[in-house]
Amino acid sequence: MVHALGAVPVRVLIVEDNRDICENIAAYLEKHSYVVDFAYDGISAMHLALTHPFDVIVLDLMLPGMDGLSFCQRLRTDAEIATPVLMLTARDKLDDKLKGFAAGADDYLVKPFALQELHARLQALYKRSHGRPDNLLTVADLTMNKSTLQVHRAGRRIDLTPAGIRLLQRLMEQSPSVVARDTLETLLWADEPPDGDALRSHLYKLRQAIDRPFDSPLIHTVHRIGYRIAEASSEEDSQ
Repeated sequence: MVHALGAVPVRVLIVEDNRDICENIAAYLEKHSYVVDFAYDGISAMHLALTHPFDVIVLDLMLPGMDGLSFCQRLRTDAEIATPVLMLTARDKLDDKLKGFAAGADDYLVKPFALQELHARLQALYKRSHGRPDNLLTVADLTMNKSTLQVHRAGRRIDLTPAGIRLLQRLMEQSPSVVARDTLETLLWADEPPDGDALRSHLYKLRQAIDRPFDSPLIHTVHRIGYRIAEASSEEDSQ
């Protein structure tokens, strides 16, 4: 299948409490081969954004649970997610738009709007994000494209879970620095980490995919502090 913006399907999260608007947007975008997910309140949207990779987010300003401005601020500052955000709102005053941009929105569309214009703006946001040269992360022979979320090591493609992708991206962005355990837990679960050592389980699965098939490990434990990703040294424990 040929998708709207190339061979890779574009994943869109629509965050809108008006279900009719949601369905209209989804029906139009799906005709252009977008993959669409929904959230009808800010809290559900945050959970989806933390646990699934999206190429662009369509965000209503007025939402139950967590409004669009708060969602966008948390997405950028707490979760440090750079996914482009197109904010939808019935408010058309300059001050409202400026607040949206200050919260981290990348574009702003006032209701009512034409679906063709929404589509054109989503295409522009995706292409702008996809084309940035800093979207390719590299550590040794490991690469991640932050736009397509494709991971390769030594030329071999590696498939990861959404949690694995998020962990790997953060570790690669911080490489060779250590990323604290609590930072990684917040990345995956915000302020509600599950009981037990779920992080260790996710790191184990990530190591199985990234390190086990290859001669040299890249993911290292720094005892009682956290984890780092870098070429191996004698001072590191990769167990």
